[in-house]
Amino acid sequence: MTRYNYSRRESSEACARGVRIGGSNPVRLQSMTNTSTLDTAGSVDQAIRIAEAGGEIVRLTTQGSREAANMADIKKSLIERGCGVPIVADVHFNPNAAFTAAATCDKVRINPGNFVDAARTFRKLEFTDEEYAAEIDKIRKTLVPFLDICKEHSTCVRLGVNHGSLSDRIMSRYGDTPAGMVESVMEFLRICREENFDNIVISIKASNPTVMVATVRLLCEAMEREGMRFPLHLGVTEAGDGEDGRIKSAVGIGTLMSEGIGDTIRVSLSEPPEDEIPVARKLRDYIVAREGHPHIVEPATVAEGNARDYADIPSGWKVKYPVVGLDIKEIPAGWHVVDASDEPEVFADGEPVVISSRHINAPGEIASYIDRHVAAGGRNPFILHMAYDVKDAEDLQVRAGVDLGSMLLNGYGNGLWLEAPALDSKTVEATALGILQAARLRMSKTEFISCPSCGRTLFDLQETLREVKAATSHLKGLKIGVMGCIVNGPGEMADADYGYVGAGPGRISLYKSKELVKKNLPRENAVEELIALIKENGDWRDPE
Repeated sequence: MTRYNYSRRESSEACARGVRIGGSNPVRLQSMTNTSTLDTAGSVDQAIRIAEAGGEIVRLTTQGSREAANMADIKKSLIERGCGVPIVADVHFNPNAAFTAAATCDKVRINPGNFVDAARTFRKLEFTDEEYAAEIDKIRKTLVPFLDICKEHSTCVRLGVNHGSLSDRIMSRYGDTPAGMVESVMEFLRICREENFDNIVISIKASNPTVMVATVRLLCEAMEREGMRFPLHLGVTEAGDGEDGRIKSAVGIGTLMSEGIGDTIRVSLSEPPEDEIPVARKLRDYIVAREGHPHIVEPATVAEGNARDYADIPSGWKVKYPVVGLDIKEIPAGWHVVDASDEPEVFADGEPVVISSRHINAPGEIASYIDRHVAAGGRNPFILHMAYDVKDAEDLQVRAGVDLGSMLLNGYGNGLWLEAPALDSKTVEATALGILQAARLRMSKTEFISCPSCGRTLFDLQETLREVKAATSHLKGLKIGVMGCIVNGPGEMADADYGYVGAGPGRISLYKSKELVKKNLPRENAVEELIALIKENGDWRDPE
């Protein structure tokens, strides 16, 4: 795998009731129901809608043993209705539910951060080496019986870590970091290897695409060092809805898939679950079409750090952020236009260069040109020029998110120039700014971190998200989490400034960062209370 020429990462193969994941198999598409798992008919109907949309794997929340047992009825009903989609139990905080699900489901997702460890407390704790080893032994004593059941029933396992849901033990040594997320998974994988269990898929997710990408890369390196090649499930968790959810997912998932990483994906949207599948398909198909593309020159040397660090941004440019979005009507005098297929040129320091590519793997060709330019002594800022012949805003969000997002996260480009002649300029500008925000290079609007909802959600999340957006979308640069329940609450919205979290039927709790500040508020008053909390902390301003 390189950042220039596309090829799939080699992985081992896992299997969930006939659906093979990893190896030479296609990248699989999946989603998750938002029904109660005790509602057999509703869950079956929704799973069928996901499958009819093209979903190949369906996950259902499994809070307890009752839900885990009812998965058998859901599976039976699906088969009776001619739907063979494998079903996955999503288990948190409840090993007993995982034991039951292992005998009834095709795949079980457990979270290493809460499978054995107590709910995170966000306290800074100290563990001696002996205490730390004892905690690992406690994991082994619970995990091994679970794996034995999975072996008996040919049940696949997904080890799924989310940013912010790490145990206090991991937090004590690694903090809430990519290294901590990776070690949380590796502890479980080492035990699985000792037990000769390899029917495993791994996911490491975050709501921040930059954290998600860095962590998955780190995981690949860690597994490689220890001789592991397990298949990977990719997703940007709590991506949100609409334009935001599509762009953040395209930037995060697309960057990794462009490097050949990823064997199954989910685009997590705060929308009906079946709506996730067409977006995921567009993303997957756009990238895998690069397979076997014309070879791109591999630079002999690659710039250390970010290529953009070598470029002096000209005076007059907006330099508050290292990347600016441009709407260029006419190339200014003193600027240069190059095609990434040409041999790199070196221009006078500080003179901007507009770079384009017609290659099917345009990001790879542009990265090769810029790295060779820097190796030759070039110190020019590059404007990434991408033009798309698309008529649908979603197509632009996905394709530009993949291409520009992957280049920006890899440190290429001091500006971007996005064109889509068939779309209105407002849509194009919003897409460009959305990509810059997803790459954490320029904050131009409120950042909403919202879960896609599931059977644990304690209110109408889609309607609530609309209400919160209507009240706060003018607060540029502020990050607000809207989460269905405590599982996806304070930990998994770790990046948020404020949080709106389901606490019970019709009840909401509000957070300032990870601190619970208002508890069990009536649902009908919660948005007003959120505004009051933002005002109390000096982050409010009236809409213009």
